[in-house]
Amino acid sequence: MVHFVGAGCGAADLITLRGARLLGEADVVIYAGSLVNPELLKYCKPECAIHDSARLTLEQVIEIIREAEAQGKTTVRLHTGDSSIYGAVREQFDELEKLNIAYDVCPGVSAFCGAAASLKAEYTLPDVTQTVIITRMEGRTPVPEREKIRSLAAHGSTMVLFLSTGLLEGLQAELMAGGYPPETPAAIVYKASWPEEKQFRCHLCELAETARANNITKTALILVGGFLGDHYERSKLYDPGFTTEFREAEK
Repeated sequence: MVHFVGAGCGAADLITLRGARLLGEADVVIYAGSLVNPELLKYCKPECAIHDSARLTLEQVIEIIREAEAQGKTTVRLHTGDSSIYGAVREQFDELEKLNIAYDVCPGVSAFCGAAASLKAEYTLPDVTQTVIITRMEGRTPVPEREKIRSLAAHGSTMVLFLSTGLLEGLQAELMAGGYPPETPAAIVYKASWPEEKQFRCHLCELAETARANNITKTALILVGGFLGDHYERSKLYDPGFTTEFREAEK
């Protein structure tokens, strides 16, 4: 059996209870060494075989799993954050299905959740935005034409950008060309929830310079939108003048 486990956004105690249990039961762990906090490996039993996937190809990962299965062992494939976001898991699922190897998925706390927690921010504020766009800037890896940053920026909603820290000059220009005003609130969160976490608030027009000034070149999320500002409407959920399923509006 293979368990795909989301490691969480960084801090070792932000893995789920299920994820920690699966790590503790695993005979083999393949983890994303360039991204996953190595402290998580302390959940593994001493005799567990541990492989760093940063040095492996897809074919090599599958071969390790195939050998473990042949020996009746349990494997955990440990991915950063939640594996459903930029996790490259679909191709692994497909290969395992070809080999009739059973697998399941344990979700994790994504970095976009960790970043909001670090900033004490809410992505969906009444009268500001009710939509969160999770995307990335086009670089060596292309994005579909309809998902270019300039097109997505036209919505003016909350935007969370992965894998884009090294492309901030172009990102900044595309976001403003798409419709975000230069003074739109923005933030850079480096290694959210890790001991070395750093966060920087700025305006959109200052993104690239802020990263440069603080030597942030990778492993950071870029957050853009009015949700980082000061103005919003109070939620109707707890408004005494609003009737819900559970209480009547006050007269």
